[in-house]
Amino acid sequence: MGLDFAPMEGITSREFRETHAACFAGVERYWLPFLSPTSVHQLTPRQKRDLEPGPLGCGRLVPQVLTREPEDFLWAAQALGELGYGEVNLNLGCPSGTVVSKGRGAAMLRDPAALDRFLDAVFARTPLPISLKTRVGLESPEEWEGLLPVLARYPVRELTLHPRTRRELYRGGVHPETVRRALELLPYPLRYNGNLFTPGGVGRLEAACPGLSGIMVGRGLLADPALAARCQGGCRERRALVDFHETLAERYLSFMHPDAAVLPKFKELWAYLALLLADGKPWKRLRKCTRWTEFHSLALNLLQNAALLEEAEFSRIDQYECW
Repeated sequence: MGLDFAPMEGITSREFRETHAACFAGVERYWLPFLSPTSVHQLTPRQKRDLEPGPLGCGRLVPQVLTREPEDFLWAAQALGELGYGEVNLNLGCPSGTVVSKGRGAAMLRDPAALDRFLDAVFARTPLPISLKTRVGLESPEEWEGLLPVLARYPVRELTLHPRTRRELYRGGVHPETVRRALELLPYPLRYNGNLFTPGGVGRLEAACPGLSGIMVGRGLLADPALAARCQGGCRERRALVDFHETLAERYLSFMHPDAAVLPKFKELWAYLALLLADGKPWKRLRKCTRWTEFHSLALNLLQNAALLEEAEFSRIDQYECW
C-alpha cells in the first residue's frame, strides 16, 4: 500500500520535500501545501518556486487547490497542467478558521447541494484529472451519509479521507465507520489519512481496511522522518536524521535570514522531532532559543547524542493512534 507525505503548511516546503526524499526511502508521493488562487489568475514568484517540480518530478508530487470558485479552480488546473502536472487535488478538508470563514476547505461540506454544483462545474471542464481530499463533515460525522452520494457521482481519480469533522480539528479519535462506508459506496480509489504514527498502526489499518488504495501520513513523518521506510521493513539510522537536519538547514540558510526565518521553521519542525527524544525536557530549552546559532548547536547535539525512542511519543500531544 503506497504511502504519501501529507502537506503541512509552513513545514513541507520544496526544500523540505527534496531533502527528505534524498535522505529517506519509502514515500511514494509528496503533497504540496495548497495553492489558493485569486481572481487575478496569476502565479506569484513564490508560488512558481514552490510548484517547480525539481528533482522529484511531477510524478511524485500532488498539487492541491483551495477555492470555492469554479473558475479559479479551472484556471489553477490549467496552470498546473502547463507546469507538467497530471493531476490536481481539490481540498475539501482544511479546518483552519481563516479558511472556513471564507467558505473554503471544510466549509464546502456544509451544503451538499452547493458542493454538487461546484463539482459539476469543475468536472465538466477540467483540463486535468481531479482527486479530492476531504473530512467527513463540518459539525458531525452523521453528515457523511449525505455527502457520499454527491461525491459518488463524479469521476474522481482518488479520494483521500481524513475521518474527522472540521469541528474536531485534529483532536480525539477518528471515525472508522466512515472509512468503511466510503469503501462500500464510492466507485473509485480511497486513500486514508489521520492519526498514523507507527508501523504497527499502519499495519493495523491495512488489516482492518484492505480495500484502501493507499495512506497519507503527516505528523507521524515529521516526528519520525524514517517512518515510511520502517513501514516497509527498514530501520531508522541516526546518521540519516543528522544529514536530513543539516542539509535542510543549509538550503534554508542559503536564502533565508537565520534568526528571522530559519529559526521559526526549525522550531515548527522540532515540535514534532522532539517526540523522538527519550527525555522531552531539552525541547523546552530549544523553544526558548532566540538565535539560530544557539538553537542549531543544541538541536544538532540532541540528534547526534541523545537517547531516541523506538517510536515517537505522540501521547505527549495527542491520544494514541486509532488503529
